[in-house]
Amino acid sequence: MPPKGHAILSASSSDRWLHCPPSARLCETYEDKGSDYAAEGTDAHSLCEYKLRKALGMTVKDPTEHLTWYNAEMEDCANGYAAFILEQVEAAKEACADPVVLIEQRVDFSRWVEQGFGTADCIIIADGTLRIVDYKHGLGVLVSSEDNPQMKCYALGALELFDDIYDIDNVSMTIYQPRRQNVSTFELEREALYAWADEILKPTAELAFAGDGNFLCGEWCGFCKAKHECRARAEANLLLAQHDFKLPPLLEDSEIEVILSRVDELVAWASDIKEYALQQAISGKEWHGFKLVEGRSNRKYTNETAVIQAVEDAGFDPYEKKLLGITAMQKLLGKDRFEELLAGFIEKPRGRLTLVPESDKRPAMNTAKSDFMEEYDNE
Repeated sequence: MPPKGHAILSASSSDRWLHCPPSARLCETYEDKGSDYAAEGTDAHSLCEYKLRKALGMTVKDPTEHLTWYNAEMEDCANGYAAFILEQVEAAKEACADPVVLIEQRVDFSRWVEQGFGTADCIIIADGTLRIVDYKHGLGVLVSSEDNPQMKCYALGALELFDDIYDIDNVSMTIYQPRRQNVSTFELEREALYAWADEILKPTAELAFAGDGNFLCGEWCGFCKAKHECRARAEANLLLAQHDFKLPPLLEDSEIEVILSRVDELVAWASDIKEYALQQAISGKEWHGFKLVEGRSNRKYTNETAVIQAVEDAGFDPYEKKLLGITAMQKLLGKDRFEELLAGFIEKPRGRLTLVPESDKRPAMNTAKSDFMEEYDNE
């Protein structure tokens, strides 16, 4: 019998347990609490599935009325996803007259990961290439397909189903994340994927399933259920925090570079600790030296309809006339009409300078020093 519900070693959490194997069993001891973000993502996936099946000419029931988080943005995202998949299918048809298209396909990669299974949003097979597309509705974290273990696990599961039927040489994995304008594709030869599965995935999954291995903190801690109380994470961040006792000018460049590479993680850890302590206090726990108080709040109307009526009766206008923002204006006019009428009145100011890792895809900005050096070199 296949396992029900979420697997202990799920594909979606594979980035965490591949880096920190014992976290898999540790997280098992925590209650699986849902979140609004997860519920919104589930609704978005349901809408995407409907839009895609409909676009492919299948008979399918519209789920919109049952979607709690449905809105205009989700509608646009789902339409965009369906259009993107249709583009991929048309591209596949250039090499294969009848490509295989599977939607919300359950895949099983338990040959390498105990109880390993998941659901691939879309699989396209044509001319020796297996294509997998995964929809991400999240806005907070930019998801890359490059060496993405979740996508590679799905690809392995798809190969288990179709490798004996079709002559597959290459695997193409795409993340479609419309709210971040992110379409990321990573390609891998079939044999390289199998080598990763045998040499890295399988032995690490065995450690994780047994609850063995070493704890290791990193950016993968963000979605770990134990992140508030994890001692390994606390020790690593407290070690980094020791630099706080030095003023920045007293630190070596190499020390500052280490801090820069870890500071976001340190801030996130501190925020997680504060939130955990707050929730525990609300539940009745007392922390020595701390107390619960009411935060600041703003006044608000208890009955807006009554306020409007009272102000109008007094001879005043309770409304303010305000120009629509660019996004709202584009929705009002439509994209083409918006461009026709307002293109000449739109500008995009330069963003505020920020320091990011070299892996960031944005181009580097010239500093005043580099500008001077360029001018000097050109003289």
